[in-house]
Amino acid sequence: MAYTAINKHTDFFNTKLYTGNGSTQAITGVGHQPDLVWVKDRDSTRHHYLADSIRGVKSRLRSDTSDEEYTANATNGFDSFDSDGFTLEEDSSSLGLNESGSSQVSWNWKAGTTGSGTTTGSGTGKAYSYSVSTASGFSIVKYLGNGTAGHTIPHHLGAVPKWIICKRIDSGNNWTVYHAGIDEGNPIARLNAQYLDTNDSKVDSDAFWNDTNPSSTVFTLGDGASVNNSSGTYIAYCWSEKVGYSRFGSYVGNGSSSGGPFIPLSFKPSLLIVKSYANAASWLMFDNKRDSLNPNSYRVYANGNDAEDTGTGSQFDLVSNGFKCRTNDNSTNGDGYYYCYMAFGQSMVGSNDVVATAT
Repeated sequence: MAYTAINKHTDFFNTKLYTGNGSTQAITGVGHQPDLVWVKDRDSTRHHYLADSIRGVKSRLRSDTSDEEYTANATNGFDSFDSDGFTLEEDSSSLGLNESGSSQVSWNWKAGTTGSGTTTGSGTGKAYSYSVSTASGFSIVKYLGNGTAGHTIPHHLGAVPKWIICKRIDSGNNWTVYHAGIDEGNPIARLNAQYLDTNDSKVDSDAFWNDTNPSSTVFTLGDGASVNNSSGTYIAYCWSEKVGYSRFGSYVGNGSSSGGPFIPLSFKPSLLIVKSYANAASWLMFDNKRDSLNPNSYRVYANGNDAEDTGTGSQFDLVSNGFKCRTNDNSTNGDGYYYCYMAFGQSMVGSNDVVATAT
């Protein structure tokens, strides 16, 4: 089992379940003050709800649509991000965040260290602001586009990001995703992008990442409107890998319902997101709170507003050192299909040979 410098992963990421009450309520037990909160109503057809500390807690994005940012009014949405969670205001059914009696799942990440500066690379430098945790490899960056290919955005991770989600917030454009596992080892991977709000397969174009891999200091943009319009405002969520806590890779399905591939992580995943990148398929989100037993089959679709799916179509065993495919469903284990994954969790052994604290 791998060692990790993160002895308690809930200091940086945690899944928190709660029940809406239609009024003001404080959600505690997250384990940290989050900077990104991603919420989905499990019971009903409701949009995803993403808020972060850089855009402001009242500013909502929806992963399942290309819509621009929406600002909730004073009595709806989030009221604050708190030291051990967040506080919700009164909620109407249209927001799907705190409707009375509704079962909700929230995924929470901590960044924390804030700053601002001017972007680099080709074209006119633009203002940006950020919040970052180098310990956990997560940063949030809000920046202005300049419309010039080669525009570079500092991410402040101090390591190469493996997963980047970028969204234009002042206009309706697709969520654009960089993932290092797409066609890993193939130079053409630098051209590839995916759309978080659709089930489309990968898109090959230098308009997204300018045929350039991210570095330990910046990620590079093409001139596409979804990442770098000259009049656009954008938010980017960036993750680098941390041994024993996070991993962003790929695997190939074998189509077996009993002997599916095992993917080693060096930790037990508490959140697993999987997407077939060469074929049309949904972004599937599994965690150890909504379904604590193996095979884990409770999933929501990051690109859809469906209620939680508790069927047996796609299943994984989440084990101490990785995950294993348990069905031959094409969305997770089609024969010869290529998949990328995003995983967060906890190694059993922490720094200095100390047993880590897991929840």
